[in-house]
Amino acid sequence: MSTPARETPLLLGRGMTMGDQLARHARTVGDDVAYTFAGVSLTYRYLDERVSRLANALRERGIGRGDRVAVLGLNSLEVIETYFATTRLGAICVPVNFRLVADEIAYTLGDSGVGVIIVQAPFAGTIAKASEQLEGAPVCLIFGEGAERGDAEDYEQALSSAAPVFGERRVDEHDAAFIMYTSGTTGRPKGAVLSHFNLLMHAFSNMTHLGAMTENRVWLAAAPLFHIAGLSGMLPNLLLGGRTVLLPSGQFDPAATVELLERERVSSVFFVPAQWQAIVSVPGIAERDLSALRTLSWGAAPASTTLLRTMIDAFPQAEVTTAFGQTECSPCTTLLRGEDSIRKIGSVGTPMLNVEVRVVDDDMNDVQRGEVGEIVYRSPMVMKEYWNKPKETEEAFRGGWFHSGDLVREDEDGYYFVVDRKKDMIISGGENIYCAEVENVLAAHPRIGEVALIGVPDERWGETPLAVISAKVPDDPPDAAGLAEWCRDKLAGYKRPRRMAIVPALPRNPSGKVLKTELRADLAAGRLLVTPL
Repeated sequence: MSTPARETPLLLGRGMTMGDQLARHARTVGDDVAYTFAGVSLTYRYLDERVSRLANALRERGIGRGDRVAVLGLNSLEVIETYFATTRLGAICVPVNFRLVADEIAYTLGDSGVGVIIVQAPFAGTIAKASEQLEGAPVCLIFGEGAERGDAEDYEQALSSAAPVFGERRVDEHDAAFIMYTSGTTGRPKGAVLSHFNLLMHAFSNMTHLGAMTENRVWLAAAPLFHIAGLSGMLPNLLLGGRTVLLPSGQFDPAATVELLERERVSSVFFVPAQWQAIVSVPGIAERDLSALRTLSWGAAPASTTLLRTMIDAFPQAEVTTAFGQTECSPCTTLLRGEDSIRKIGSVGTPMLNVEVRVVDDDMNDVQRGEVGEIVYRSPMVMKEYWNKPKETEEAFRGGWFHSGDLVREDEDGYYFVVDRKKDMIISGGENIYCAEVENVLAAHPRIGEVALIGVPDERWGETPLAVISAKVPDDPPDAAGLAEWCRDKLAGYKRPRRMAIVPALPRNPSGKVLKTELRADLAAGRLLVTPL
């Protein structure tokens, strides 16, 4: 009997996974710093050893190729170690949004079928509550201070008792590496399965498109690591053997961030426009030595011409770029660079290397340039599938192209402009809020007959959710305090409606679909009585 292809030396000879890249740097530049966080630095060699220990510890707890390992924590070195160890083992990592409540986390853990979860101490209680809803509670390893261990194991003890060398690596680059959960348009999150190859090709394409700076390369990982921007953003730096500095999670402090940029000699960073506005407004920023900055990236929300010009003037040595895409594409598909940020204000740029795009109508016919259609993709960076959702996967890839759900138009120079979201989604502070998910939670309230969620412009967050409600009993509508309490235990904070409006009935078209355009028009005209929650 012949040996399966995945077990042959040919497989080992093609290795370029995250774990392989880390091991390569540990051998060649082992004393260089790989990651810095809160005054602690890990060299490539030391990180490689800790990752091998964790991979062995996971294997001792029954995790093998294809098994799922969840991680829940703020930006930290332990989250990074979990990413590397899980993928080195050939298992699949499931990052969990630390803003979620127990009910939401329980769905993620149950849907992915995790065998082990690695959790930061402050979230241990949430994990325990979520695990109560599962048929079999996963093994739990806790890191950090601030919680009783209970039945959980200590992360550092697990590492110290495991072997420091992992041994032979047999991971196919086309195997699944991560399941990144995105909120679902039908009310349940979907797990986008990204392979090692997806992420590797995205890193290569990003480096090629923007130009790879190989010396003094320091990436500031400012996005949450559970987010695709946090994961994918640091991978070009890994390929080049650069240093990554982690920004603490939580309330954004622009003055402290400027100090970090200066102290760590950061060369590349991504922030949302609201964060960039706060940074350029820090008193005395012109006197700070930020000459190491070479690439300033922004995205996830619109930026004004004034802000972009201010960024260009404040950091003349750096290139201002914006990225567009989605989790399923690892994530970037188009980029807008340099002076185009001003010349083509409002555009999401042109396709990256290795991304083919079309703009099509509902029947997959190409629309004329300048007309609006859905942008669809072909790329080696597009996900393998939606986890355990074959129908949704088939629909997403209908016609042999991945359907983004974004409506765009292409101008005469080949630049793309997003004009609407085909999917019903609100973007608040860079986080995607899919209305159906929130509406399903609200609709279960005993005093709500029907509900529709729309986005309301917000100076700080871009937009926030407004719940437009028709009461089940007209004379007994839900009150603001009760609705806020209802949402508190069922939805992450960023998903919760900030305002509500009571209406006799929701406007619908002849087929019964809620007309959110009319609700937005009523809001703009002041016809909705809005109450804060």
